[in-house]
Amino acid sequence: MAAAHDLEMESVNLNMERENKELEEEKTWVDGGGKDPPKGRKVHRIVSKWMLPEPVRKTYLERANCLPPPVFIISISLAELAVFIYYAVWKPQKQWITLDTGILESPLIYSPEKREEAWRFISYMLVHAGVQHIVGNLLMQLVLGIPLEMVHKGLRVGLVYLAGVIAGSLASSIFDPLRSLVGASGGVYALMGGYFMNVLVNFREMIPVLGIFRLLIIILIVVSDMGFALYRRFFVPENGSPVSFAAHIAGGFAGMSIGYTVFSCFDKALLKDPRFWIAIAAYLACVLFAVFFNIFLSPAN
Repeated sequence: MAAAHDLEMESVNLNMERENKELEEEKTWVDGGGKDPPKGRKVHRIVSKWMLPEPVRKTYLERANCLPPPVFIISISLAELAVFIYYAVWKPQKQWITLDTGILESPLIYSPEKREEAWRFISYMLVHAGVQHIVGNLLMQLVLGIPLEMVHKGLRVGLVYLAGVIAGSLASSIFDPLRSLVGASGGVYALMGGYFMNVLVNFREMIPVLGIFRLLIIILIVVSDMGFALYRRFFVPENGSPVSFAAHIAGGFAGMSIGYTVFSCFDKALLKDPRFWIAIAAYLACVLFAVFFNIFLSPAN
């Protein structure tokens, strides 16, 4: 008991020391005539706590700015919302929980019968199966994606997001080859997977209490979203059409490999990190296998 109490007190003291150090650094920065207003500085400090381990926060705060702004996540979210509104209004639905009419004939969704139209392996992310589907994806990618893009910028976040999207459609074509696929869950789960691994590996440096809270939030989101995906796959109404959920899992794995290496290289040159190239090589090997499978082995042929 005494040892546990000592450890708890040590953790509290460390957190207090970190807070005092950050406040002193912020005061020094403001007195020195920083470029960002105090409110902007506070936002960056909060973002750094949630997104980065303690050793690299100072580096982020020294060069933090909103240029460029988080354009990628905002743009992709607006595009997904626009497509959803188009299909929901284009052919009015009796209810918006699940949209079947219209989207299943969309030239954007991944359809096993039209796999030769290669753009569908990416464009499926723009179409969603219903209001709950799109609200969940938009909420997750905005809440997590904007802070990630503030820290890592759009190129890196876009790389992780699209890696998850492509992994999702290719995995679906292998493990659920006769089902259609819609939604941005592959990209969203890639962001969550990369962030999850970063929190897990740097747990002590990312403030234990907040670290546990973050992990619990991610687990709660994954469980609820996977529940809806399983419903869409196995308990869809008779007049509906089952939609694959393999993209969730594949996107998560893409995030835990490529995403983790990208998000853990904040203060390093990404192209010089051997972990990045190992992850890319493994990813490309899986892509090549999926292409081979779709050409020669798929039951949908």
